Amino acid sequence: MNKFDVLQLLLYAAALVTLAKPLGCYVAGALQDNSALQCRVFGPAERLIYRLCGISPAAQMNWKTYRGALLAFNALGLAAVFLLQLFQHKLPLNPNGNGPVEFWLAFNTAVSFMTNTNWQAYAGETTLSYLTQMLGLGAQNFLSAATGMAVMAAMARGLTGRKTAGVGNFWGDVTRVTIRVLLPLSFVTAFLLVGQGVVQTFKPNAVITTSEGARQAIPLGPAASQVAIKQLGTNGGGFFNANSAHPLENPTPLSNFIEMLALLLLPGACVFAYGAMTGGRAHARVLFAVMFSVWAAGLAGALYSEYSAAAVTGQAALMEGKETRFGVTNSVLWAVSTTAASNGSVNAMHSSLSPAAGGIALFNIMLGEVIFGGAGSGMYGMALFVLLTVFLCGLMVGRTPEYLGKKVEKREIQMAIIGILAPGAVILTGAALSCAVPAALASLSAGGPHGFSELLYAWSSAAGNNGSAFAGLNANAPFYTIGLALAMLAGRFAVILPCLAIAGSMAVKTPSPPSAGTLPTDTLTFGVLLAAIILIVGGLTFFPALMLGPGAEQLLMYGGTAF
Repeated sequence: MNKFDVLQLLLYAAALVTLAKPLGCYVAGALQDNSALQCRVFGPAERLIYRLCGISPAAQMNWKTYRGALLAFNALGLAAVFLLQLFQHKLPLNPNGNGPVEFWLAFNTAVSFMTNTNWQAYAGETTLSYLTQMLGLGAQNFLSAATGMAVMAAMARGLTGRKTAGVGNFWGDVTRVTIRVLLPLSFVTAFLLVGQGVVQTFKPNAVITTSEGARQAIPLGPAASQVAIKQLGTNGGGFFNANSAHPLENPTPLSNFIEMLALLLLPGACVFAYGAMTGGRAHARVLFAVMFSVWAAGLAGALYSEYSAAAVTGQAALMEGKETRFGVTNSVLWAVSTTAASNGSVNAMHSSLSPAAGGIALFNIMLGEVIFGGAGSGMYGMALFVLLTVFLCGLMVGRTPEYLGKKVEKREIQMAIIGILAPGAVILTGAALSCAVPAALASLSAGGPHGFSELLYAWSSAAGNNGSAFAGLNANAPFYTIGLALAMLAGRFAVILPCLAIAGSMAVKTPSPPSAGTLPTDTLTFGVLLAAIILIVGGLTFFPALMLGPGAEQLLMYGGTAF
């Protein structure tokens, strides 16, 4: 690393820390609907939507009604994206003449974008029409992110409600987040990206003659608008197959910096929004510090591994699979950040990272996407770990644990355990099945521990709703298109539903005044305990699998063996 690499890292961290809090306060104003300025600017558009859809945003829903609205809304989105792919050849805005998407691949893609995973087992520029990209995938990029932020808001209301069954109105939450937060941020980000040369056009692919006399098709399309929301909404998914390693999707160092910042900006802001909504601003600072510290530790470990020589290569900072325009540091920073968020976009191939750096990216996903996690989803996932930490510390001192002034009891811990462990169970089960099914093993491009890392990463990415790929695995096969789609559904809703159940359970409780036995959640001690719980749960769940993959490969690499 040189001084310019260090400067970039410091600028990135400073920009994230500086912007997260004010944006979080803005998000809280949108979700609480208590900002006079926001109401004046966005109120007319929202009221029009409410009238057209027959929505009464002030009507409170209990957690079961909120759950029903959320499931119905997401099911409708899944069906819409699925049908768009099947019939895109008969619809407009298909200048390149792309045909219908194969049935199971269309199902996998529809599930992927509905669950905010954006796993792609296809090449976007050769498979999907512009209409499918914009109306199907683009719309779900907004709505899946809005769903995650709505669940975060419902949980915050449930944790702080005073003997009320209401946790908010799902339709109002989604509308306000989309209109007030996601659309304006996406417009500004897309404007900046277009200024950097990210393509935004409805023209068909350009066919050129190369200097060698060959004919080559240059893929075009409305990419900038899709890239903006894919990063801001922690969706991932590239407009082009090469994702943000494509020069028309990420052409300059400044566009690279903007896209990297965007993928962590809303997850970080949601922490402060949660703090504002629950009245625990100091608590939010502790949570943000925990996320930032674990992210920074992972980044430091990955950079150290990438810049360390090994016997198998004889040198360090290898460029194979890295983004040559931006260098090793930017490739590693993106890899660690995109897996810390449930984003999944890439500007380099994770399969080409050193085994330790790839293992850190993999472990980020396995932690439950809470460092920093997705837009909204990272915060409600972190709240589950907070409840578990409060409960365990309460047991240590022999008192009934409390959080935000309410007792944490059996039902809340049961739901928290389900939400924390369910994705891990899906990951390990899927990886075990892949090792036992010959058709699944046939999709691997490598043997030994690296091949195991490929399939373990695929299941982690799906169940963790991340969407990034290790590369090398042929996921466009029936076993993976169906299996990973089911893993995405489980990874999304096995966390959302317990969170809503906790919100409903806590909302009706009577607040308890703090006492001498109440554990403060806004101290350094609590932050250390929380980070320890997250790492211990992740380590106990996944350490054996990680040692069979990245761990074994790193040790063999030191001995001069490669896969």
